[in-house]
Amino acid sequence: MNKGGYVYIIANKNFTVLYTGVTSDLLARVLQHKEKFYPDSFTAKYNCCILVYYKFFSSIEEAIFEEKRLKGGSRIKKIKLIEEINPDWKDLWEEIKRW
Repeated sequence: MNKGGYVYIIANKNFTVLYTGVTSDLLARVLQHKEKFYPDSFTAKYNCCILVYYKFFSSIEEAIFEEKRLKGGSRIKKIKLIEEINPDWKDLWEEIKRW
């Protein structure tokens, strides 16, 4: 059985750094970023802990493909994608934390 996956983008508090990731458990993964579970990681180093975008895919393979596509794209395209669903750049953690 294939398990779905999420592509997500998290930012630092000034929105100057964007990190794109993929996971099968969005809630747990974002919590790891917020708590700096991996202190030597890119997101911990640059204080990325604001979830500004996420999208569910029915298979993890689709999610991985989309993550690679986004990582290969420009910052401007990522910003446009974020602003389509989150024009105020609010922390979507408040939306998902009760899942």
